Amino acid sequence: MQRFKRILVACSGDSAYEDALERVAWLAGATAAQVTLLDLTDTKPGELSRILAALPGPRARDVEGRIADARRDRLGALAEPLRAKGIAVDTVVAEGTAFVETIRQVLRGGHDLLIKGAQRSADRPFFRGTDMHLMRKCPCPVWILNSRSEPQSVRILAAVDPDPQDPGRDALNVKILELATALAAQDDAQLDVIKVWRVAEEAAFRHPMINMPADEIAAVVAKEEAVSAARLDALLDRFADHADRIRRLHVQGIAADTILDHVAAERIDTVVTGSLGRTGVAGYFIGNTADTVLSRITSSVLALKPEGFVSPVTLGDGARWTRRRQAGPLATVSWAFCRFSLPRFCSWPSFPPRRRWLRAAF
Repeated sequence: MQRFKRILVACSGDSAYEDALERVAWLAGATAAQVTLLDLTDTKPGELSRILAALPGPRARDVEGRIADARRDRLGALAEPLRAKGIAVDTVVAEGTAFVETIRQVLRGGHDLLIKGAQRSADRPFFRGTDMHLMRKCPCPVWILNSRSEPQSVRILAAVDPDPQDPGRDALNVKILELATALAAQDDAQLDVIKVWRVAEEAAFRHPMINMPADEIAAVVAKEEAVSAARLDALLDRFADHADRIRRLHVQGIAADTILDHVAAERIDTVVTGSLGRTGVAGYFIGNTADTVLSRITSSVLALKPEGFVSPVTLGDGARWTRRRQAGPLATVSWAFCRFSLPRFCSWPSFPPRRRWLRAAF
């Protein structure tokens, strides 16, 4: 965990930020990391002024200033116990769409880890809107704390899917195990490494219309199992120094269902997983398995991006995200297509005016 040197902690009141602060105190104390606490007013710039416009004279500016001061004072109070432990702490108060401004702070501050308590919900223990946005779009690793076992992990699960024919995926799997083994060593936790495998179209092979003999199906399945196991073993061989705390799990099944079942059965408190884009729209969608797992899991999650990931959020587009949020989800999807996919089809010499218009519009 020595790699994390600039940690950003999201401390919004609707999240379990207490869990985040406990984990940060433990992590920053062990790594000498610099910590920044962030609080947000989840309104677009100028919205508070509009709401308070009914107040007479300078009263609106006074109330707006007091709100900002209260948030700064709150962060200062949260920072004091960390500073008392010798941890360097900065505080930032921002205004705007929560996940957008959080990602913009990551970009501005060069943070290499975002820690956030899961959004509170008594009737829904799964991750909610802002948390999912951050795991999809934030360029640095995102650690959402949704488990009461913090500040130390007890049972960690690393979900991997090595493929030597895909260098990007292989590099991400190495990064997953680097962080998972480091976290397990720091917390003295047990680490399960799971690789779920299946034979594509196995059900079709067994259909009467295909008429594929049982011995041929068995041979295909056996070969696929052997290939998958060899890939997992090759990955684990790189972490032989941690063999005493790693449990190897090579399971046949549907990846998302198998991972979720294992988390529930083994009472896993922290899952380390990766996210891979599945479309040409930068940063918009995560892999099918990761998407299903993250939308249904109740443990803490440390989600990593592959090398070269580019967030769709930039330092200059907060107002654009606000307009798209007001326009609704269909408008957001339409914007995503036009912003990242359509310009590719307008790159021929005959289309420069249209391409310039698209850039100006979006």
